[in-house]
Amino acid sequence: MREPHRRMPWDQLPATVRHEIGALLGSPVVSARSQPGGFSPGSADLVMTADGRRAFVKTAHAGVNAQACDIHRREAVVTARLPDGAPVTRLIGVVDLGDWVALAFEEIEGRQAREPWDRGELDAALDAYAHLSSAPPASHLDAVLGDLSDEVAVWASAWDGGGLARSDATARLGPGVAHWVSTRADDLAGLAARAPSVVGGDRLVHWDGRADNVLIRPDGTAVIIDWPWALRGAPWVDPLLLLANARLSSPELADAALAHPTFAEVPPHALDALLAAVAGGMLANSLQPPVPGIPTLRAFQFEQAAALLSWLRERRGLGASWVAPDR
Repeated sequence: MREPHRRMPWDQLPATVRHEIGALLGSPVVSARSQPGGFSPGSADLVMTADGRRAFVKTAHAGVNAQACDIHRREAVVTARLPDGAPVTRLIGVVDLGDWVALAFEEIEGRQAREPWDRGELDAALDAYAHLSSAPPASHLDAVLGDLSDEVAVWASAWDGGGLARSDATARLGPGVAHWVSTRADDLAGLAARAPSVVGGDRLVHWDGRADNVLIRPDGTAVIIDWPWALRGAPWVDPLLLLANARLSSPELADAALAHPTFAEVPPHALDALLAAVAGGMLANSLQPPVPGIPTLRAFQFEQAAALLSWLRERRGLGASWVAPDR
């Protein structure tokens, strides 16, 4: 099991950054409590100011990870445009000092979803995603969203040529799954290649469904947080990725949750095509060098790929005809 990600403590932020965050919030920060979960390399704290205001603040420093500041800037652009009344975080504002970027959000009363997943909390998260995808995004949000089909095409291409199926990462999947992947390399590539054509759509897609990106309120409803990767696509994509994450700790629960209304009209082959594409992308990414400031990311990507491939093996079986379009 991978080690938990360690965040930068609030008191290690430069005084200038802390001062500017206080100015954004209207009063100096007098207390901060670091928050667990996630992979961003900076700080992430629930803070309280001298005048009693509470907020969630996260920071990124280009000196730790060159891309982190741009990721935070992207999240600010998307979050500022998310619809009123949606189960999402609310942006207070941004501090941008060039090599330091901080985002401040309204505090949400709640906690991270439990792992292993609880069925009620998983259903609440699926309901939140259903709410978010119930209608096309407004034009000012849609204007900043890319096409999910293009992104998925990149992930799906990881299987091309068969090299990934023969990689060291595949060998580490365990005898059963590793053998299945190595003997099904062409089938996996063909299945994944269908994914771009089935994930297209006009709905908001979060593209980062994990337990640490779901907050559960005291009333049991869910809030979806962390929006830098948002795209435009099919409404069932986020729910499926959330179940893929649930497979890491709760395989039977993930299988049962496929009965959620979100999936009622989605052909099984479309679900499997996306699972194959994401598994390939995750497995290929796990082979890349460590990401600066995020030492646990590659291990997570491998674990997620292993869970996806195990699930896909169960769903597709071992027979010769599992790539049939109606399966």
